[in-house]
Order: sequence, then structure tokens, then C-alpha cells
Amino acid sequence: MARAPKPKARTGLAPLAPELQARLESQIAQVAAALQAEAGLDALKALVTPDPQDFEWDVHLMAALGAVKHPAMAPLLAALFGEARDKVRRKALKKTLHQLQTRGIAVPHDLLPREEVQVGAPRPGTAKALVSPLFGDGDCYLILQGPPEVLRGNFLVSRLSETEGLKECVLLNLKRQQQDEFWAQFREQGLDEWFDIPPAYAVRLLDEAYRSQPDNDAGYRFAGLREKIVGHWGRPESAPDPVEALPPIPASERPRLLEHSRRLAMDSLFRSWIPGVEEIGPWLEKLAEVQKSPLVLSEPQKQVRLDAVLDEATRALYPPDNRGNWGRRLKAMAYYLHLKGREEDSQAALATAEDLAAPETSALTGESLFLKGLVQQTLLLVWQMHQPEEPGGASGLVAPPGDSLLIRR
Repeated sequence: MARAPKPKARTGLAPLAPELQARLESQIAQVAAALQAEAGLDALKALVTPDPQDFEWDVHLMAALGAVKHPAMAPLLAALFGEARDKVRRKALKKTLHQLQTRGIAVPHDLLPREEVQVGAPRPGTAKALVSPLFGDGDCYLILQGPPEVLRGNFLVSRLSETEGLKECVLLNLKRQQQDEFWAQFREQGLDEWFDIPPAYAVRLLDEAYRSQPDNDAGYRFAGLREKIVGHWGRPESAPDPVEALPPIPASERPRLLEHSRRLAMDSLFRSWIPGVEEIGPWLEKLAEVQKSPLVLSEPQKQVRLDAVLDEATRALYPPDNRGNWGRRLKAMAYYLHLKGREEDSQAALATAEDLAAPETSALTGESLFLKGLVQQTLLLVWQMHQPEEPGGASGLVAPPGDSLLIRR
């Protein structure tokens, strides 16, 4: 009788995100139950979902299936991954089949198709696209990863700008140790979270940035690579529409989601959206004046005055005539959060974006809680900067002006 062991990450593999780990465990449990019912190969294949765009998921899936001690596992693995031609999957598949053999499971020597080497042919199934969170000025980094045979490099690193199109477009060919150093440099800049996006959507973003400013150096480099990029990562017109991909917001849920956006503003993803220290300084002084004012007689009066200052600061730092830009960026972030499986945060970002697009609504309901949350966070951080340093050093939450590597608005 086949049991469903709890899937574990292979040594050397980063653990899956909690929602992906739960999905993996669910699929393996279904396979184990189907084996007990003596299901056929086609039925077993329908219970698991390989992802040609995510080799990490596929390798975790192979390892989890290989942990199920049953004669049907070798044919199932071959049916799911036997046609893979990329090195990562082929190596993981052979390793998993070998482990099954060492546990007494028969693996026919002709189970996998013979590998035919084609010099210069790109390996399928290795098109990956990552995008950074949007910065406060609307910029972002976009990285295409693929086999070096496609572009003569395995990393295409681009920086996209709302106003300048493609600001950077650099092709790199990085070995494993160099890749570790590459990602470490981004982490030093505060970019430790990336979004895995559909490859065709990444091409669409590159295309849009290129067409807005086609005559700069980065645009010329992209134009020379575009045909190969489209051939491997997908055509931009086949990309999903990010707004249509998001579930609609029920009217009854909108107030709760807008309230949730206040907490979302504290997320490190939006750290570069906050005002700079010099911008927030005068408002910190105004709040201190309210705190010390002898004219404020009671605590409720003080809270009303403090809240009024926060509203005034939010309107000054995020002017109404610029809020369409913030709303557009929030819609993009809503899509990325949706792809990450953070549905509550995605819906809160979308609700805020729609709220910012309807100024008459904001006028009736008060200042945007999300933007107000950004202001509150900045005031808190700047206040902490001016406090005497505690033993053990500074918290590291805020760097002095000029030291921060984050791109501010």
C-alpha cells in the first residue's frame, strides 16, 4: 500500500513557499490515494501539475513522487518529465529514478527516450522571468533567465522606467558562483523579494518600455535581441491582461480591504514609496507642536489635531494630480501579489488603486488609508532616527539620506 510521505526539499534546493508546499503535499496525497485504488497512468498524471516555466517546482515534485515507494512511480516520472531536455530536469529525473532503484523499485533501462544532442539548439522549458517590486518612481528591474544558447547569455537584466523606457538592458552569462554574487548585490540594495511572472508578460513589459523610448542605448540592445526573446519567452500579445487576471472586489468587502491597505503600506515591498527625510521633516515638527500645544485640552482633541496634520501631510506629499500614477503602480503590484498567492494583499492594493482613480470617492471617505499609512511609517522611521542609539546599534530600518540604496520617488 502506497503512503504519502510529507514532501521534503532536496538538499541544495531552497524550500518552497508555504502555499506551494501545501499544494505539493495535497497532490502527493491524491497520488497515494489513487495508487491504493489501482488507478492507471493517465489518471495519476492528471493529479499532478508540472510547470515548464518553474524548474524548482518540477524538481520538488520529482523528489516528492520519488519518495512514494510504488512500482508505478518510475513510469509516472518518465511520462511527466521524460521529454524534458534541460539539464536541471534531466539530472533531477535520473537521480530520482536511481533512488527508486536503490529502494527496490524496478526501472527499465529503456524507460527514458534516448537523448539526441543538437548543437546550438536551445533547451525547452527554461524560460523564466522575474520582476522586482515597483519603486516609488515607477521603475523596476526585469530579469529574463534562459539557456545561454538563446541569447549567448543566461541573464538579460533590464531596468524599466515609466518616463525613460528601457534605462538599462545588459546581457550576462553567469556561472553558479557568479549568480550567487549577482543576487547578493540586489539583496544589498534591499531587493530580496522578486515576482515570478509569465514569460510572455515580461516580453510585453519590455516591448512597452522599448516602444516608449526606442532610440536610447538600452533600446538598441533590446531591438537586436527581440526576435530571439519573442521566440523563446513568448509573444507579447499572448500575455495575460493583469487587471482581468484579478478577481473583482465585492462592494461589501471594499471598506475592509481599504482598511487592510493601511497595514499593507507597512510592508517592505513599499519601503521605497515613502517620502524622503527632508520632505517629512517639517511635518514631524508640526506633530511635535500639536503634542506640546497648551491649547489642546484633552486626549481626544489631540488625536483629532494629529489626524488632521496627517491628512494635510498626505495631501502635500502625494498631491491629488499625481495619484493616477500611484494607482497605476498599485494595480501592477496587485497583479504581482496575486501571482505570489497573497490574495488579501492583492485585493487591498487593487481596492486602493481604484479608490485613487476616483477622487470624488476619496473626498467623501477621507484620505487614502494606504497613502496615509506610508506617511505614518515615514514619520515613525524618522522619529526613530533622531532617538539616542540603544545598546547594540541602530535597527537598520532606515539609512541616513544618501546612504540608502533603495530608489526613492
